[in-house]
Amino acid sequence: MASSHLLCNHSLFFPPSSKNSHLSITPQTKLQFRRTPFPKASKKQLEIVYDPDERLNKLADEVDKQAPFSRLTLFSPCKINVFLRITNKREDGYHDLASLFHTVSLGDIIKFSLSPSKTKDRLSSNVSGVPLDDRNLIIKALNLYRKKTGSNNFFWVHLDKKVPTGAGLGGGSSNAATALWAANQFNGCIATEKELQEWSSEIGSDIPFFFSHGAAYCTGRGEVVQDIFPPLPLDIPMVLIKPKESCSTAEVYKCLRLDQTSKVDPLALLEKISRNGVSQDVCINDLEPPAFEVLPSLKRLKQRVTAAGRGQYDAVFMSGSGSTIVGIGSPDPPQFVYDDDDYRDVFLSEANFINREENEWYKELTSVTACQPPEASQTLE
Repeated sequence: MASSHLLCNHSLFFPPSSKNSHLSITPQTKLQFRRTPFPKASKKQLEIVYDPDERLNKLADEVDKQAPFSRLTLFSPCKINVFLRITNKREDGYHDLASLFHTVSLGDIIKFSLSPSKTKDRLSSNVSGVPLDDRNLIIKALNLYRKKTGSNNFFWVHLDKKVPTGAGLGGGSSNAATALWAANQFNGCIATEKELQEWSSEIGSDIPFFFSHGAAYCTGRGEVVQDIFPPLPLDIPMVLIKPKESCSTAEVYKCLRLDQTSKVDPLALLEKISRNGVSQDVCINDLEPPAFEVLPSLKRLKQRVTAAGRGQYDAVFMSGSGSTIVGIGSPDPPQFVYDDDDYRDVFLSEANFINREENEWYKELTSVTACQPPEASQTLE
């Protein structure tokens, strides 16, 4: 092997004799070796990387040259209803409510990029089952913004979905508010936050809340938002538990009986929470009985969480119209959700209350952990 290496990497060089035209080799002949230089490696390296978004990124780079900025990534938090009173049924078929809404640290990530298109938005998501056309509140919000302002900006949007749907957490409403905020940033903030809040009520009752600073006393259909100072410490831990099944909001309201709702003054609940904090007696949700009628297993879940977490949670209640059960006071779910096969598909997430600063959007807390089954990705061309 040594000789093979020598022959492959070196050439023999014999000094020419001045006396003879031919060369003779004797034992005394001194051999000299000249190293044959290897070809120098080219500085240009060919790297092949599969990137399905490469074409889009190149187009976005072109847009970058034409705009002050063309990409924006925002956190889209969900909310819980610390209490939810239903006070009246209106002539238009909706119900009046009075509720303490509060944003929490579980949320989606939405990436916005300016599109060179002047005809349509493009929406993609990491989960299946999310509508990617104008049924989605993100697209509705972008259409609404263009209608109100005359803007001709269209967008590529990617929704990294972490908030479960049909959960009573306002995930879709938050996405819409985030899209309105993003569109306004791309257009130099030509609309005020108050205008964005007022416009948003045209496409959803819960959307205006997200233009508060994170805590609000909401009335009407939910669109009348009174921004308040956070009545609870932001570092209170909680766990969110959502079964695989969801509640239809329409079905829940259909089963609602106003004569069986709580008669406690919602302002008294707000005052008590501000003064004494969270307890089971103030976390009233008038939609729990009809939701439990629509989904009996949800009532059983709340009962088991309450029993298993006795002393662990300050309060256990349902958020919105369901089907998420909230346990405030501990980030840890009860052990039975791990041990019982009936709950192997349950969604779990720890959370904290959050708010946002003036003229800024919500920021993600990096400590939040959520657990849910992975889904296939979808893209709308």
